[in-house]
Amino acid sequence: MNRRDKVLKLIVEHFIKSAQPVGSKTLIEEYGLEYSSATIRSEMNALEVDGYLEKTHISSGRVPSSKGYRYYIANLRDRSIDEEFKYQMQTVLDQKVKSIQDVIKQSCEILSQMTNLASIVLGPGANNEHLVSVQLVPISDTSATCVFVTDQGYVENKTFVIDEKNKLNDVENCVKLLNDRLKGTSISELIPKMQAIRPLINDMVINHDVIYKAMLEAFVGFAKDRLSAFGQEELFEQPEFANDANKMKKLMELLNRPDVFREVENDNENISIHIGGEALGDEDVSIVQAKVKMPGKQERSIAVVGPKRMDYDKVVSSLEYLINQLDSYYEDERKEDKRERENKQRNQKGGQNQRTNREIKR
Repeated sequence: MNRRDKVLKLIVEHFIKSAQPVGSKTLIEEYGLEYSSATIRSEMNALEVDGYLEKTHISSGRVPSSKGYRYYIANLRDRSIDEEFKYQMQTVLDQKVKSIQDVIKQSCEILSQMTNLASIVLGPGANNEHLVSVQLVPISDTSATCVFVTDQGYVENKTFVIDEKNKLNDVENCVKLLNDRLKGTSISELIPKMQAIRPLINDMVINHDVIYKAMLEAFVGFAKDRLSAFGQEELFEQPEFANDANKMKKLMELLNRPDVFREVENDNENISIHIGGEALGDEDVSIVQAKVKMPGKQERSIAVVGPKRMDYDKVVSSLEYLINQLDSYYEDERKEDKRERENKQRNQKGGQNQRTNREIKR
């Protein structure tokens, strides 16, 4: 590493740690650089001219620019992974009985704890998800729950009261109608199709409004672009937001906007990194985002959100590790599913051959 790179690396890492502009005196006192103050200032001036550093005030030290952070990420970071993070992730993945949703949720909670930042899981778009089935579960003579399942494993359920004038059989016929008309429909089209078949539901069920509204609410829940946030409270400790209520409010609003995270997705990169205002129009916020391949399902995106001054070495390395571990975990799941299907097919074929042999003997 040449002298200029060394100076830039230390400035980035010290600013990430302290949130204070960095001067030549700090580099000498904190890191024991063997160069003179004049030499370090000369390198800092050159880095500023090239756009890697910025001055917050005329007489202040320097802070990294977006270009400086990006150069640090690509060329200067240590790429180290916290051993405690690896241990906790392996503990989650060793529990094979967990559902996909639980594995993703716990992984993101660990990621937030280790980075002291918020993490986001973005589900598949409504156009890429379809209704698989509607199931009716009677609870009593006067109430029942409808369960709605999609091909991406999402489930919504709504409980409603059955009017005294209605029979459970009428409601079951209504559910059968929904399955016949809506099975395989993309989630984005469910609501207009539901509205189109409302007259048919009205003909089947005397007091149809309660049932119709319960089912429509479930479809509205499906149609929402799914986003789950974890570790928002970790951001309260970040100085960029802790002392500025407006910045914190703006950040909390961003964490509930799936459209922002869809916008920053990059199909050509394993890890998408957006620093400051590059994609968000917000100079204080950065996003590091990656996709996870799910067995038999659409990809999910996992993102880490925090200040522009976030620890990119820890965040990028941790997210890369997490994605690789999840990909390996789900690849094993896919192989296991494939083996089970092949064994089932062999058993079925063996059974057919045995029946054929018995018939020949007769």
